[in-house]
Amino acid sequence: MKRTRISAALAAAFLLLLPLSGAYAAEPDFEAMVRELDKLEDFTGMDFSGVFTIASEKPGEKQSVTQIRMFRRDSKKQFLILLQLPEAQKGQGYLKEDDNVWFYDPTSRKFTHSSIKENLNDSEAKNADFTRKSILDDYAIEKTEPATLGKFPIWIITLKARTGEASYDRMKLSIRQDKVLILKEEDFGASGRLMRTTLFPKYAEVAPGKFFPSQMLIVDEINKGEKSQVTMSELSTEKLPDKVFTKAFIEQVN
Repeated sequence: MKRTRISAALAAAFLLLLPLSGAYAAEPDFEAMVRELDKLEDFTGMDFSGVFTIASEKPGEKQSVTQIRMFRRDSKKQFLILLQLPEAQKGQGYLKEDDNVWFYDPTSRKFTHSSIKENLNDSEAKNADFTRKSILDDYAIEKTEPATLGKFPIWIITLKARTGEASYDRMKLSIRQDKVLILKEEDFGASGRLMRTTLFPKYAEVAPGKFFPSQMLIVDEINKGEKSQVTMSELSTEKLPDKVFTKAFIEQVN
């Protein structure tokens, strides 16, 4: 009788553990998930272009609008960003040529070294927000946990920078569990302070299986009240002339 009770207790304990075992088994391969995020915005094999309008707000100041036209060729890690608004900065541009990022000023007609980490025209958006980036090249997965954001079950993945090319020391991504899309990104400095929060409420499928945020809200967590809303239009994956990714082209369009 005693042995029967012990066997029954062990069976009951095993049954209680089954849901837990199932939960752990259902946990995804997070490295594969981040790799999938990288693939979504990787347009290798095609060119990618579009217009991005950035409406920025700062306390006590009138709303400012920056508009850029962006061209990308991910197979060669090339990009060109041309400012169209405000009128005073029209014609300024950023060009990635080989391993160099150049800023062009049509007033002085000179190119100077720049960085993808720079902010666009004093907005909260950075050059890196519009260029191809590989999360796994720049960051290592540090921590993962399940959570909920609004009505969506999500995975929170915390990543630690492992190269100097990373824009921030740490990054925390909130990713939908039902579909591999980022809903929120939190960027942290080396001190651990939250520097910037970006929300991604809408995406557009710009090519089969290729998604790009059609709307972003970028909040400056250091300078309270400062934020930028980014919307995109005129998206295209049509082939671009090679000359688009040259200094001569920027000078020509100016």
